Amino acid sequence: MIEMVVHGVTLDPVSQMPIVVLKARDNEEIVLPIWIGAFEANGIAMKLQNVDPPRPMTYDLLRNVITDLGAVVDRIVINDLRDSTYYAEIYLLHGNNTIVIDSRPSDAINLALRFDAPIFVVEEVLEKSRVPEPEEDEEKRRLKEWLDNIRPEDFETGGETS
Repeated sequence: MIEMVVHGVTLDPVSQMPIVVLKARDNEEIVLPIWIGAFEANGIAMKLQNVDPPRPMTYDLLRNVITDLGAVVDRIVINDLRDSTYYAEIYLLHGNNTIVIDSRPSDAINLALRFDAPIFVVEEVLEKSRVPEPEEDEEKRRLKEWLDNIRPEDFETGGETS
């Protein structure tokens, strides 16, 4: 497994769908873009920008429930990619017990950010998601080039997501 960090949230220039961009903690050349929903992207963006909503959002509520039950999110693992769909697991520690919960990656990432828990991706998932070499497909080459050149200021949401 490779530990990843959230590099930011941006919009796909073609579909206008939100993308969470993960980069390997120790190798910024390893990038994993995951297309996610607007609500999930907003939750990630708000947390990255340290914006506290006046009332708990769903992920804050879930953090409060997990904490009040005496558990913590130990880590999340993006563990599979099937039919263009990513799968993840949330590892909760409750006393001496580890509880593994099936999750969408966007939900797992939102919780990991709220618990300062590490995000891991199984190497096989990274291999399956690999963007083809430029000669393989021009559109995918442009996407790879765009992902490689994203700057932190590109992740400013300006309050446009809800």
